[in-house]
Amino acid sequence: MNTGLRIAVFAAALAATFGTAYGVGGAVDAISPEPKGSAHDGHEGAAGTGHEEHGGGPAATGPGGLEVSKNGYTLDLRTPRVEAGEKAALRFAVVRVGTGRNVTAYQREHGKELHLILASRDLTVYRHLHPTRAADGTWSTPVELPEAGDYRVFADFKPEGGEALTLGADLAASGTYEPAGLPRRSATAEVDGYEVTLDGSLVPGRAGELTLKVAKDGKPVSDLQPYLGSYGHLVALRSGDLAYLHVHPNGEPGDGRTRPGPEVSFTATAPSAGAYRLFLDFRHDGKVRTAAFTVHVGGATDESETSHGEPAEREAGHAH
Repeated sequence: MNTGLRIAVFAAALAATFGTAYGVGGAVDAISPEPKGSAHDGHEGAAGTGHEEHGGGPAATGPGGLEVSKNGYTLDLRTPRVEAGEKAALRFAVVRVGTGRNVTAYQREHGKELHLILASRDLTVYRHLHPTRAADGTWSTPVELPEAGDYRVFADFKPEGGEALTLGADLAASGTYEPAGLPRRSATAEVDGYEVTLDGSLVPGRAGELTLKVAKDGKPVSDLQPYLGSYGHLVALRSGDLAYLHVHPNGEPGDGRTRPGPEVSFTATAPSAGAYRLFLDFRHDGKVRTAAFTVHVGGATDESETSHGEPAEREAGHAH
């Protein structure tokens, strides 16, 4: 499986019930070194889908995931509203425009037919889910959203015989809602006793390298376990419209040069200046955890961040 950089820019909102992990963190100022070369070649980007070639610039038609319908496919979210704090079955289908039929044949990408991302509009809740598909093409997954408010759902998939695509739709959680501010920047994030350090930059319009180093109890973690074919998965969401970057690491397990930690590196291109939240999924001791950061790209300011010292992070989780 080719795990060269694949960027899908889309908005995301997700909540899940099983295997939740919490990532508390802020972010780092974007610095602007000359970006390093890509560790992989030959990954084909699908123009207009929000995916891009490893190390290349943004897709010609701009970010993906900001549209509910594109390239002949529509994301039909059949559960547009849930109750905050209560378990619910989130159901949806990918529908072929013109026929009205659910898509039932997909090409596996990173071990799954479809990746579902959920995030709150204030970027304090995040989930990466892998729903179950019924024979009729209806997808479902249990969710439990911790807070009332507005969320975004992103379906990242590649239909059989088609191009990779990311579609997004809004999801509401009923209840009393008070949005949180964007968590403050910090070079480190802590989750379940692990400390993850972020180094590198996102630069508008050109590739830059991000390196994340995982430690536990002050010691580097050198035995990370593969998750979906990689030692780490990184998602970036732009504050404001939740444009999404799905970034895969430089190297993969078994390629003869990529070590299982403590460092995992990525090459990515930010589509514009602004504030972003980064979510790193990594697996160790049989459990997937998510570390979260805030980064400011291209001179973005701290105005959207909370004014107090503690991050406004409510929850950053991961479910399978």
